Amino acid sequence: QVQLVESGGGLVQAGGSLRLSCAASGRTFSTYRMGWFRQAPGKEREFVATISWSGAGTYYADSVKGRFIISRDNAKNTVYLQMYSLKPEDTAVYYCAAGPTKYPLTGAPSYDYWGQGTQVTVSS
Repeated sequence: QVQLVESGGGLVQAGGSLRLSCAASGRTFSTYRMGWFRQAPGKEREFVATISWSGAGTYYADSVKGRFIISRDNAKNTVYLQMYSLKPEDTAVYYCAAGPTKYPLTGAPSYDYWGQGTQVTVSS
């Protein structure tokens, strides 16, 4: 069992930056793929980024590629999402997810464990 707790959300102006963190409990964290998803009001949950258990492999949604960076520190059981050049359309609740690698990597059902989410609001 893995429990995930996100933090770092908040209100930021367009063009600003935020770093989200996701702290995980459980000894299996270092063996799991981690992902970030987001859900805006009235919209479906969408994939943002994913990182392999070792950190060597990352993949991003086209909408955030070049602006967001996913990373992990297995010694700290934490995964991060560094967000730059934020846009109002990035406003959403951001969720951390974990699980053994399953395909498609961009699909929410491919992840077994989820955090409660953290709100990111980007003002124009």
